Amino acid sequence: MYMYMNFNFQSSNSPLMEQLIFFHDNTMLILIMTISLVLYVMISILMNKMNNYFWMSSHMIETIWTVIPAIMLLFIIVPSMKLLYLLEEEKKTFITLKTIGNQWYWKYEYSNFKMEFDAYMINNNEMNMNMYRLLETDNRIMLPFNYMIRMMVTAMDVMHSWTIPSIGVKVDAIPGRMNQLNFLINRSGIFFGQCSEICGANHSFMPISLETIKLNYFLNWLKK
Repeated sequence: MYMYMNFNFQSSNSPLMEQLIFFHDNTMLILIMTISLVLYVMISILMNKMNNYFWMSSHMIETIWTVIPAIMLLFIIVPSMKLLYLLEEEKKTFITLKTIGNQWYWKYEYSNFKMEFDAYMINNNEMNMNMYRLLETDNRIMLPFNYMIRMMVTAMDVMHSWTIPSIGVKVDAIPGRMNQLNFLINRSGIFFGQCSEICGANHSFMPISLETIKLNYFLNWLKK
């Protein structure tokens, strides 16, 4: 089970990530079927178990291996276009969170509540037994779950990338440009990510820590 999880996606914690996993599984099934069929035909031809003239000169065969890949591409294109639409769809959002990448920490601004703070990685000598090395930050992002969040991402110096795999979010932070993405987290928990753009010497020490809580707890956190 441990080895299986290493080669698979993290458990989805958002509807967006669920759709991404479904699309991956659908595409992988088509690829495996295609590779298996092509490999079988190639081995059969090499082993002289099939008539080479039939495979190389038949108009029927040429028609089949032109039409079938086109049909298979439709089974990939249709769900991918639907997924791209869902990724870019703009809905009514509850909170706008602005994220600014710096070398080498993240700055967060809650635009609706006029609050901001910096998030630095916690050093090894400051950690306790319940913390994850290279993933914990001194200030966590706090968000309510089951509410649509609008994330606006930019950078102050070089390119960064704000990424949390378990919710299917990856946004490039580019100086002078504001990127936007909407997402919804469907359960409470603590989710980790890291900068996914090689942004300098301390690139690997730029983690992201996000905690989702109930709305009333979130409002109490804002008051404090």
